Amino acid sequence: MSHGWGYGPSNGPDTWAEGYPVANGPRQSPINIVPKDAVFDSNLKPLKLQYDPSDANGILNSGHSFQVNFVDDTDSSTLTRGPISGVYRLKQFHCHWGGSDDRGSEHTVNGISFPCELHLVHWNTKYPSFGDAAKQPDGLAVVGVFLRIGAANPNLQKVLDCFGSIKNKGKQRSFVSFDPKTLLPPSLEYWTYDGSLTTPPLLESVTWIVLKQAITMEMFRNLQFSAEGEGQHDMVDNFRPPQPLKGRPLRANFRI
Repeated sequence: MSHGWGYGPSNGPDTWAEGYPVANGPRQSPINIVPKDAVFDSNLKPLKLQYDPSDANGILNSGHSFQVNFVDDTDSSTLTRGPISGVYRLKQFHCHWGGSDDRGSEHTVNGISFPCELHLVHWNTKYPSFGDAAKQPDGLAVVGVFLRIGAANPNLQKVLDCFGSIKNKGKQRSFVSFDPKTLLPPSLEYWTYDGSLTTPPLLESVTWIVLKQAITMEMFRNLQFSAEGEGQHDMVDNFRPPQPLKGRPLRANFRI
């Protein structure tokens, strides 16, 4: 199953535990965020995100989402402060979205889903590589941003304009001079908790930082799960449902 997971009836999230037993582990993601249950923590620092647009290094249809990759062999694009210590380098960003309804985000707030969720994936530079970091409890930090349907974000549109040339699984193309910071909302208030990757191998190595404020977007549903010649399988509903919190603390750097 290591190469066969997906979002269909026969290989979707309900089946992932068959090949990845950690799917039932104590710190799985995403979760349903209940703001009134989040504990304000005055020790949580503001986020510091520093990105170099020249690190953008291509866009790929992974067969599960699009993925914008970044050069990560220097500290020119990093996340520091917030709930983490040390320096985390940006590896890539991608999105999860729904189909014809407004349900598509992985995290929910009071049980309510957003149409889409953006994930900016960073790794802890105290480890030698992304792969090594992904196996450690403090190895990864992912910033999650909710997206609402609304006016097109001109910066996100640059990403969407590439979709025609990466329609099918495995397709990739050049993508340069892009600053991911332009995809962030004005407010960087956040919730944070210890979690996991939301796709296999579901490693429990992620410090999640979910921003309270959403950005707007025009919906995108013109990518394919399938490679060329495999028929048409529209890339929609590529999200994992919320998982049990199992006693983990949910903290916030803001008061309600």
